[in-house]
Amino acid sequence: MIVTEPSASRFEAGPASLSTDEHLLERISAAETRVARLADRLERSLDLLLRYAQNAYFDRSLMRALVSLLTEDGVIETERLERMWSERCQRDTVEQEEIVHRDELRLRILAGPRGQDKEFEELVNEGFLLIEDKQVPQGIAKLQAAAEVDDENSTLNLFIGEHYFRRGKTKQARSYLARAHAALPDDLRVSLLLGLTCADDGEVALAKDLLSSANNLGGSSFAGHYGLGWVFVAEKNWRRALGEFKRALDVRPSPEAHYVLGCLYFELNRDELAARHLRKATKMDGGYAEAFYLLAQVYERTGRKELAQQALEKASSKVTSPFLPASRLIAGADKRLASVLREDALTRIRADQEKDQH
Repeated sequence: MIVTEPSASRFEAGPASLSTDEHLLERISAAETRVARLADRLERSLDLLLRYAQNAYFDRSLMRALVSLLTEDGVIETERLERMWSERCQRDTVEQEEIVHRDELRLRILAGPRGQDKEFEELVNEGFLLIEDKQVPQGIAKLQAAAEVDDENSTLNLFIGEHYFRRGKTKQARSYLARAHAALPDDLRVSLLLGLTCADDGEVALAKDLLSSANNLGGSSFAGHYGLGWVFVAEKNWRRALGEFKRALDVRPSPEAHYVLGCLYFELNRDELAARHLRKATKMDGGYAEAFYLLAQVYERTGRKELAQQALEKASSKVTSPFLPASRLIAGADKRLASVLREDALTRIRADQEKDQH
């Protein structure tokens, strides 16, 4: 008798299948447990967030009620408080951005060839920590020591040069900017800052080359065109100076740009054009004492005595001594112009650095 059995019956699949099913059930049960725990944690986190939001709402309500009460009693001024609060928030935002920016610079400095050098790394890290702790002079001293270890680190040299440039210490800035320029001869940021420091030192030819290069590399900037105009004034090349100051005005319409053109037109005895730009400057900034003072001189020279007296009254409280208009075109002789020039150049540099990072 021949017995035939199906081929599938040769394999004992029953117990194995049962074991696999139990294993899957265990895994599903464990996953359900983990999901339940995660849901519980999320629920508790949500509860904490809701409590925090409620506390913040109550604190804000209490603060607003307190401000209203103090305002009614004449203790505080609401508009002034809001302005101070807005300024404080802006300062905090800028500080946070500065911290992030400095940390990015630190990493770029350490990415250089000497970044693995222990002494160099310690000096850089200590320097940035001191700067973050508001011990700026000590921090800069550490970074200067690091720059002596690696004098070809263009990022480090530019950072130190920018620090001194921001504070108007052009002689200290120049040595570090010159190092950065040697490593990055085609960098418009370095050319712009170094060109302005050379102009301040009276090195007209070098300043002209650097500022022209900066303008050609990166397009127009107020600082670049004003710096060239400044150089041409030193050469008494009034036509070229006028062209550069007009370009500076086109790039950045401002009371300072109008004032500069007013000074130059006064120097060229073109009183109507001088008065036009000076009136625009005083219209944009009603507290621009130097512009009012020069406007009074324009009116005096053209015989408009009453207008000259009115302009002089608005300026006399802040301007104590006469000056020659041409001398004001040299930024170092005018603190306001020097401040605007530095601010514009550094803003341009920051914008270019952010563009490079992106």
